[in-house]
Amino acid sequence: MRHIRWILVLALLAATSGVMRADHLEEARAEPNLEKRSNLALANAVVALKYARDAYRSGDSQMAATKITEVQESVELGYDSLTKTGKDPRKSPKWFKKAEILTRDLLRSMESFEHEMSFNDRTMLEMVREQVQQIHDNLLTGLMEGKHK
Repeated sequence: MRHIRWILVLALLAATSGVMRADHLEEARAEPNLEKRSNLALANAVVALKYARDAYRSGDSQMAATKITEVQESVELGYDSLTKTGKDPRKSPKWFKKAEILTRDLLRSMESFEHEMSFNDRTMLEMVREQVQQIHDNLLTGLMEGKHK
């Protein structure tokens, strides 16, 4: 539990200091270890959402939309990487639980961001939030029932 909080803190600190950019999706794709790939991709989603929020606040809707798409791609990569391990989430919960917690926290951030957006702009985030919610639900189901979709 502490490890996940530290990952989030480090990702946010790196994002605000300019050390880590949200374009590390390719780096995550290149990671051969599927569990680590998932973790890198989900950490990238957190940073990409922060950049989307910053871009939206500064009036750059195009960049915000690009970063929101990156959030979606990152979460999908993270989930797909975990499912490709072939592991049962109940028997090997470590990485599945990390992903579940990260997606849960990401959903909260997305909901908060959505409330900041104008009504007309919310559609760019709604579809991605729904997909992240579905992935979160699948992870939770896998942890509870021992399977994943």
